[in-house]
Amino acid sequence: MRSFDAIIIGAGQAGPALAGRLNDAGQSVAIIERHHVGGTCVNTGCRPTKTLVASAYAIHTARRGADYGFSIAGPVDVDMKAVAARADRIIRDGRAGNESWLFGMANVELIRGHARFESSGVVIVDGERLTAPRIFINVGGRAVVPEMPGADQVPLLTNTDIVALDTLPRHLVVIGGSYIGLEFAQMYRRFGTEVTIVERMDRLIAREDPDVSDAVRQILEAEGITIRTGADCIGFARSGEDVEVRVDCAEDAQQVVASHVLMAVGRRPNSDDLGLEVAGVAVDARGYITVDDRLETSVPGIWALGDCNGRGAFTHTAYNDFEIVAANLLDGEDRRVSQRLPGYALYIDPPLARVGMTDAEAARTGRRLLHSKRPMSRVGRAVEKAETQGFMKVVADADTRRILGAAILGTSGDEAIHGILDMMNADQPIEQLRWAVPIHPTVSELTPTLMLDLQPWNGEA
Repeated sequence: MRSFDAIIIGAGQAGPALAGRLNDAGQSVAIIERHHVGGTCVNTGCRPTKTLVASAYAIHTARRGADYGFSIAGPVDVDMKAVAARADRIIRDGRAGNESWLFGMANVELIRGHARFESSGVVIVDGERLTAPRIFINVGGRAVVPEMPGADQVPLLTNTDIVALDTLPRHLVVIGGSYIGLEFAQMYRRFGTEVTIVERMDRLIAREDPDVSDAVRQILEAEGITIRTGADCIGFARSGEDVEVRVDCAEDAQQVVASHVLMAVGRRPNSDDLGLEVAGVAVDARGYITVDDRLETSVPGIWALGDCNGRGAFTHTAYNDFEIVAANLLDGEDRRVSQRLPGYALYIDPPLARVGMTDAEAARTGRRLLHSKRPMSRVGRAVEKAETQGFMKVVADADTRRILGAAILGTSGDEAIHGILDMMNADQPIEQLRWAVPIHPTVSELTPTLMLDLQPWNGEA
């Protein structure tokens, strides 16, 4: 039995950062990783996908040369091997950076292998028993491949597979009209692939407000993407080298024939092979590790951080999990997940940035509301860039004068949203943002105007 002050299972976004803080505090740490250091973000998520999004954006802009006063001879040729190689380089550089960081920590040992609990205080890795008074689980999640008719008879891609693809699909069918699926759909359409999105719900990204869903659909359809919503009977069958995708069950329903199928219908936690039941660590019906507001599990001395705890599905929330745990254990603070303001982005082009409540969520609170909305066509920066799709909007509490939520679907929206997010974090009234003097010309400069335009709203679209 080898003893440490702390054991961290998984080297995703929270794990290495926590190892660094514990190392600096002079504590001995074993951090265990069975696959690649860096987790989903570095290896199959944020870093490679946003690299691919950037390539797709550059290609799309080149095709729009006439809008900016230049032209190129002939069509824009896409070298998918070069595109994939660029993404792979970003992956490897990120992974190597994380590994180098860990190897440079004097009190930290990176152990390769699969960890399983033997008891609440003992972990086994390839036959070696490790123990520590504090154990942190940071094992992330993976793509869900649900049981659908014929799904086990055809080749299906997940996000892990498609980021490594170095050939251009003839026709990509994306199952799932939410964040991951929409990003891949647009980027591959811009690479030159025929793309069809198949979504069970009646609209895309159904957790968003209907005006957001509608605008996103218009953006994607304008680029030639076919969208089949309300797909109530999805199934698959072989058709030579291709895959037939059934969208509904009507006798005369037209099937979609794809060369490649991406399954993007959600994710599940990597909690099913850790021996959590032996340790007594509780999970919910979907396998997410149950944690309290300070991220401790049902077993004292064991914490769960990142995607596996179901309290956030983003790199920034995973990192904030580390910050909460480190602040509480090492800095004498009392930080809680419930203090976290939800914010995220969908990285289609233009991006969708969101913080706080949707309009629908705000309306359900029964509060007196203020609302403001402005199309991006009235934002000077968007006009100058010839990228005027989308809108920005905000909803606020009429009595407390606090912003409840905001959305920016538009160029640079993922950056501009932070002015609003910061004001919400600081719990400041709308007047504080109203009288800010932002830089011109930016997208952010319209935020005070949004505040000025706030009007009483009854919660109806």
